[in-house]
Formats: sequence, C-alpha cells, structure tokens
Amino acid sequence: MNRGTFIDFEGRPAVRFERSYPHPVERVWAAVSEPEGLAHWFPSKVRIEPHEGGKIEFSEDPNLPATTGTVLVFEPPHRLAFTWEGDEIHLEVTAEGEGCRLALTNVLAARNTAARNAAGWSVCLTELDRHLAGARSEGPHSESAEPWKPYYDAYVSEGMPSGAEIPGAPSQES
Repeated sequence: MNRGTFIDFEGRPAVRFERSYPHPVERVWAAVSEPEGLAHWFPSKVRIEPHEGGKIEFSEDPNLPATTGTVLVFEPPHRLAFTWEGDEIHLEVTAEGEGCRLALTNVLAARNTAARNAAGWSVCLTELDRHLAGARSEGPHSESAEPWKPYYDAYVSEGMPSGAEIPGAPSQES
C-alpha cells in the first residue's frame, strides 16, 4: 500500500512513510507513543519516559540486544522523536479531514541501512494498520506478520541504498 521513500532529512539520509487513517489523532497517537499501543507493531518492547530528554528503553527484539535511547521531542498528541541505536525515529500525527495522517521518518546513521530499515518498517506499519483496523496484530516478529525479505528485495531492486548487515541473518546474506 504505502511504501517508504528514501529522502534527505536535514542533510542526513532517511526513509519516510506516510499513512492516512480514518481515526482521530488521539487514537493513532496512543498507538505510536504508549507502550500498550507500541506492543502491537513496534519491533521491540518499549518503555518510555514521556518527556523531552527522557529515557526510552528497547528490549525483547529477537534480532537486537536491549538498548536505551533519548526522547528528543515529546509533544502530545502530535510529535514524538527519539534516538535508537545510531538512528533517530520521528513520528508525527496530524489531523487530516475526519481522520489523521501518520508520518514515520527513520533518520539513518548509515546510508546503506535504507533498504533494510525500510523493509522492516513496512512490516511493522502493516501490523500497525491491522491494529488500528481492529484486526488481530501479533507484532512484526510473529508468524502472522508479512515476510520481510520481499519488501527488502523490492527496495533494493528500486535502487534504495543497501548492503548493511541484516540482524539475525548469516553474514554471507548481508
């Protein structure tokens, strides 16, 4: 449906996704900023101190070690940004007609992670779509989630920067 695009974000490489939802801003905000909502679609379990400068903790991702980041922006119910590993994640929820629009921008620490991360967010956002539609969403690492590799292959074939290590994959496949 809505695919990610490779963009320049203030002079840094990034992948960006936009989704429109027939839901109020507050419902989508809860899904993208509260641990209970994030549990349905985000690749890690999240604990967040909901204020600028707060700590955000990521755990239980089968492909990555537990880590912490910093909340860069916390402006409910519209903007949340935080660091994650060397990347930044920016989430923006804006009113749009009778619903709202979500923009997710992943500012990349390394250009060659674009296709890998875009594929991951494609899977995650499909889970968010399911959750917001009221369907069962078991998360991006579940058996019911869409497979990651077809997204990755499509982004690579479109020329999105690639070549970064794929967590959880044998090194010869990266």
